[in-house]
Amino acid sequence: MDGSPVPQVSAAISHDRPEDTFRILLATDNHIGYNERDPIRGQDSINTFKEILQLAVTHEVDMIVLSGDLFHENRPSRDVLYQTIALLREYTMGSKPVEFELLSDPDEGKADGYSFPGINSEDPNLNVGIPVFSIHGNHDDPQGTGPAGALSAMDLLSATGLINYIGKSDLPHSDETAPTEGLLVKPVLLRKGSTHLAIYGIGNVKDTRMHYELRSNRVRMYMPEDDRAWFNLLLIHQNRVKHGPQESVPESMFDERVDLVVWGHEHDCRIIPEPVAGKPYMITQPGSSVATSLAEGESLTKYVALVEVLDGKYELTPLELRTVRPFVMESVSLFDELKEQSVEPDDQAGITKFLKKRAVSLITRANREREEKNRRAVERGEEPLEPMLPLVRLRVDTTGVPGMSNPIRFGQEFTGKVANPKDMLAFTRQKQAASKKAVAEAPNLDDLIDPDLPSAERFSRIRVSALVNEYLKAQSLELLAENGMSNAVMNYVDKDDTHSISEFVQKTLKKMHSEIAKSKGVNVDNETILQEQFERMKDLEEKRFDKERALEEEEDEDEEEEVRKIATTKPIQSGSVRARAVAQESDDDMMLNGAADDDFEDEEPPRTAAKGKGRAAAAPQGTASAAKGRGKSRTEKLFLDSDEDMDQEFVQESELEEEEAPKAKAKKAASSRASVLDGPVKKTPAAKKTAASASASGAKRGVRQTPAAQSQLSFAPTQRTSRVAATKARGRMQDAIEISDDD
Repeated sequence: MDGSPVPQVSAAISHDRPEDTFRILLATDNHIGYNERDPIRGQDSINTFKEILQLAVTHEVDMIVLSGDLFHENRPSRDVLYQTIALLREYTMGSKPVEFELLSDPDEGKADGYSFPGINSEDPNLNVGIPVFSIHGNHDDPQGTGPAGALSAMDLLSATGLINYIGKSDLPHSDETAPTEGLLVKPVLLRKGSTHLAIYGIGNVKDTRMHYELRSNRVRMYMPEDDRAWFNLLLIHQNRVKHGPQESVPESMFDERVDLVVWGHEHDCRIIPEPVAGKPYMITQPGSSVATSLAEGESLTKYVALVEVLDGKYELTPLELRTVRPFVMESVSLFDELKEQSVEPDDQAGITKFLKKRAVSLITRANREREEKNRRAVERGEEPLEPMLPLVRLRVDTTGVPGMSNPIRFGQEFTGKVANPKDMLAFTRQKQAASKKAVAEAPNLDDLIDPDLPSAERFSRIRVSALVNEYLKAQSLELLAENGMSNAVMNYVDKDDTHSISEFVQKTLKKMHSEIAKSKGVNVDNETILQEQFERMKDLEEKRFDKERALEEEEDEDEEEEVRKIATTKPIQSGSVRARAVAQESDDDMMLNGAADDDFEDEEPPRTAAKGKGRAAAAPQGTASAAKGRGKSRTEKLFLDSDEDMDQEFVQESELEEEEAPKAKAKKAASSRASVLDGPVKKTPAAKKTAASASASGAKRGVRQTPAAQSQLSFAPTQRTSRVAATKARGRMQDAIEISDDD
């Protein structure tokens, strides 16, 4: 805070007629619930709101007027709602009589379907001492489309009878009526003795919309017929500082019959009424009652205002808020400061020492201002406040300095001395003059990838709305409007409205249904017909999608089939017809014989000594001929030396059964078989196994189930290249076939 003395306003009204004088406490942007999870700052907003209510009781005001953003979140937590309700009930309810009279309709703005009035002081079931009038801001604006329409936390407080929520029902209820109706502003008309007061409230709307309505002269304020006898107080919550061509509200566009404008949304305190060029009214800007950002405007001393109105004239007295946490801020150019102190730009130790010295001086200044504030309070007969850790922000321009230390690590040394050790230090860097083209309406998205800017500074320059708009522009939306979709996304992000996007889509679809029905001469009121048309459109779209997906799958299958054919035929292109038949049918034979297991042992099993031309005894396979052993032995030997490019194929005995001539005869019964190739007959094992059981037993070991005397297949990868392996494999296959024919 700047520690400046309380500003004074010269007396403009007579104080000897209290029965005719309205006493109003003005405040705005309380942001209850801001940073509520912070162990140090979590109760700052609720403590200051409590002080505001206490000031209202102390100064015996007739009413409290709030100009938006009572809550920081669109959906405040239960703890925040509980504390707010408890405070309002504690300080605004009671036996104090309401000394003014309501002249307007008490049912204006009341909840639909209920009998209690819209103004709580008119409810015979409530004992209201200090009525509270409030509009909504951009943080606590209505959201949703339930049975009761768009609702906000302000509606909850209004239903409890604790506040009088104004400025909502006067907005257009639909987009169809907005072009013809504009913004309808109906006042709350009050009278106290001979003084008449009219309070006009306009809840927050988008600045572009408000700018358009004002420029088109479509903001309709319902003025009393004898308007010269009324004091007109206008509450708004919009951007006052220009952020773009239409992203602010000009000060000079309000009705000239307004006497005082209470401007919400802007957080810097400009409590003294300021004149508007060419207009008879003045503007007071109370600012926020809690610092929600570490910006320069938040470091100003914060006030609320006591306004006294008598016979069309007013007097405003600022009231300083004592419970606001002290906040001091300073900006330094690091390169210039280091140059004056003869410190090199790359001297990290010297830079850290300089920054710590500046931070300590800011802490000392904040504590001194707090003590001065307590001293003034004691002089007024008030109790001194307990010490509070200050907010400190040291903004450092690092242009010309090559590197900086971690600001979070720097702040850890001040834990217990400041309330914000993690962000007390902020580094900035000036951009080149050629790149200074940033416009608020179209921010420069290149800031996100600028390596010269600290990460915190990059994201502080870009708004989420700009990112959403850039993304939607690139999508070429055909059915959903970009502006509406952008608003829905922003409500989802900022307002925590999880249904905003789906509600916007449903609203757009409903509008499309209506237009389609009108174009075809269908009664738009017949929901059944509209639903049928929608279902037909939906079915056509789903069929089109399914057709496209089927074509894509068919193309994918054709590509896979082509790849499979190439992979299957390539290794045996130079072989004979018999070799190609063996290679193509090997996979199917493996499955038919029950040996299709993918997990083969890497270690090659032991083999028996070959006799003659490499013949070996075959495994027992029922009553098959023993002559097949020779052909199988040669085929197995061929595949033992083949490479991975042969797709690890091997040939079963059944495929060669019809082509090989029998060389020997079976010597045993059908339950066992011995193949004799140039050697004596050998007996098979005594145990009997079927082909299925043999396959299952072999699968457990990862190899085919064979007796010890039979050569087994091994698929251990070789170290040769694919082309050399394939060439050698084809040659060996050809030799095996020729030898088999000779035999």
